[in-house]
Amino acid sequence: MSRKHVVFKKISRDKSLAVYLAKRDFVDHCDHVDPVDGVVVIDPVQLKGKKVYVMLSCTFRYGRQDMEVMGVAFRRDLFVVTRQVYPELQDKAKLTHTKSQERLLKKLGDNAFPFFFEFPDNLPCSVALQPGPNDEGKKCAVEFEVKAFCAENQNEKIEKQSSVRLSIRKIQFSAESSQVVPVAETTFEFLMSEKPLHVKLSLPKETFYHGEPIKTNVEITNSSSRNVKDISLSVEQVTNIVLYSNDKYVKSVAKEETRDGVPTGTSLKQEYTLYPLLDHNKDRRGLALDGRLKHEDTNLASSSVVKEEVLKEVQGILVFYKVVLRMIASGEVSLELPFKLMHPKPEPAKEGESDDMVFEEFKRVYLKGVIGDDDESPTEA
Repeated sequence: MSRKHVVFKKISRDKSLAVYLAKRDFVDHCDHVDPVDGVVVIDPVQLKGKKVYVMLSCTFRYGRQDMEVMGVAFRRDLFVVTRQVYPELQDKAKLTHTKSQERLLKKLGDNAFPFFFEFPDNLPCSVALQPGPNDEGKKCAVEFEVKAFCAENQNEKIEKQSSVRLSIRKIQFSAESSQVVPVAETTFEFLMSEKPLHVKLSLPKETFYHGEPIKTNVEITNSSSRNVKDISLSVEQVTNIVLYSNDKYVKSVAKEETRDGVPTGTSLKQEYTLYPLLDHNKDRRGLALDGRLKHEDTNLASSSVVKEEVLKEVQGILVFYKVVLRMIASGEVSLELPFKLMHPKPEPAKEGESDDMVFEEFKRVYLKGVIGDDDESPTEA
C-alpha cells in the first residue's frame, strides 16, 4: 500500500491566497539545510490587482512581549528574505525545484505558483525557553516563519486579512554514530589523608536520543581516610544566551539521589539510569525546548552542533548537556561528563513514491495547551 503524502495548508482570512507546505520541520544536516519549498494558490478576483510575496524569516526574541516599552522591541531579525511569486518574474518551470512542488502545481491548477528558499549556513536551529505556568506572550526564542501576503509592493504594511503566517522549525539530527566512549576521571586528595579518592564516570556512547534512558557507570575507589556518602547523579541542561549577553542557565532535567556510600578502604562499581524528559519538567521556567512552546510535539532542546567557521554569537541560544556526579566526603566533591541529546537521523524520504496527497490544516489548535493559530508573527512589531 502506498504511503499518503501529507501536505499542510493555510488560507488567508479574505480567501485571496493559500499556502501549501509539504512539511513543517526542516533539517540542518550541517553541510546543508533542507530548502523551504511550497506553493501559493491565489484568487485573482480577491487580489484586486495586487502582487503576492512570500517571506522567510528567522527572529531571535530575547524578552517577553509584555516587556516591550516605548516602541523598543526585544528582538532581532537574524535573517529575512522576500520574493515576489505573483505575477511571476520567471516561467513556472524555472521556479519549480522539487518533485513535491511539481505534484502540487499539477493538482492545484493554473492559479498555483511555486516558491523556494535556501537557508544560509550560519543560522541557529529553533529553540525556545519554556515559560512559567502564569507567563503570557512570546518568550525568549529563535523562531522561523514563512509569511505570504498580497500588497502593492513588498514594503507596505501587511494586512492581516490578506496574509498567511506559518511557523516552521529548523532542527538538527544526530550525525552518524560515533565510536567515542565518554569518560571522565579524577583523583581527590584530602588534608590529613595519605591516600586519595579516585572517581571515574563513563557513558556507553556520546549521543543519546530524546526519550532514551541515560545509563551512567560510576566507579569509586576510596583509599582515603574519608567516608563517601550520599551519591547523587543528575543530567543538567546548560543554556547559553550568546547573542546579546553571556547569560547562562543551568537546569537539572533528571536526578537520581541515593543513600549509596563508599566507606574508607572500599570501592564501588555501579550503573545508574537517568531519564531526561520534558514530561517531568513541564512547568520549569527557562528550560530550553526544541521549537515552539507548550506543544505536545516538542521536547527538551537538542544539543547545539555548530560548524567551526560559524560565529557562535549569531546563534542566539546554544544548548549543551552533561551528567554530574556528586557525593559527600568531608564536603561535596563532584565530577561532570558532557554528552549530546538529539533526535536520531530518520530514513530518507523516497521522493515520488506516491501521488496520493492528503491536505491538512496547518493550525495546531488540536494540540494540548495551544491557544489560537499561527496568526501572531514573530517578526511583527
